[in-house]
Amino acid sequence: MAAALALLFKLTPLYVTVVLGWLAGRYLQASGRHIAGIMLYIVTPSIVFSGVMAAPLTTEIILLPFLVFGFCSFLGITHQALARRWIGDSSAALIPLCVGSPNAGYFGVPVALLLFGEEGLAIYIVCMLGTSLYESSVGFYLAARGNYSVPDALKRVARLPSMYAFALAVTLNLSGVGIPQVFEPLFDNLRGTYSILGMMIIGMSISSFRGLAGNLRFTALAFFGKFVSWPLLASAFWWLDATYMGVYSDAVYKAIFLISITPIAANTVVIATMLDTSVKQAAGTVLLSTVLALVTIPLMVALAF
Repeated sequence: MAAALALLFKLTPLYVTVVLGWLAGRYLQASGRHIAGIMLYIVTPSIVFSGVMAAPLTTEIILLPFLVFGFCSFLGITHQALARRWIGDSSAALIPLCVGSPNAGYFGVPVALLLFGEEGLAIYIVCMLGTSLYESSVGFYLAARGNYSVPDALKRVARLPSMYAFALAVTLNLSGVGIPQVFEPLFDNLRGTYSILGMMIIGMSISSFRGLAGNLRFTALAFFGKFVSWPLLASAFWWLDATYMGVYSDAVYKAIFLISITPIAANTVVIATMLDTSVKQAAGTVLLSTVLALVTIPLMVALAF
């Protein structure tokens, strides 16, 4: 319990950042839409690139993002089928992002650094890349299909640079090319920017704290998928691999489990803003999941680790 309380205390700055974003949006007319473009096209690809460049790449490690990508895709597609039948409005298009895409970056990176240190953080970031690839491909496509035709949705996916950043980093890393020392402070600063702006976007997207849940069916399904289905899938993989296959280490199991218990991704609000799809619904649900995670993450970490 002491460890859970210590982690709870360490998470406090993330929530202060959300409040600062809300103040900026309410009183300074700060635009989440402009920041969303910066995050998707500049900051996120930079984090993907630097994370892969820092990781010790083996065949098993290179496959980790695709494993996590598969988990995200499975959860997103299966829960979208439920959303189409149960929710009944255009916000259903965002369910695959809410369920399949955890806040493994803005929220998870500071927590992973606290729990695992610098060495464990590199493994965590490689796993996290699977969520970024999902957001930039299947998740974005499914969300875009709410407002766009198949060709238009595919064109928007092709313009997202995170997948290209991942491929370039893998190529350079395997070739023995590293990030020049002069650029290391830049990527360190971008990591901080990633968390701060990502959490502030949540606050900027909320004009009022009343009625945050919006469509209760949407919020209930999003929470079930994120806080029940995702941890169950991660736990099943942990047990199956540790018991029968033995491919990965405890560090990988813990990294994937941490990803599974983080709240709904702030990039859900970023993408909803760019696509102009149920932005307030997305922002309210993301914020509520982030508040819930303030309690659930310390408890789950204390129980599992």
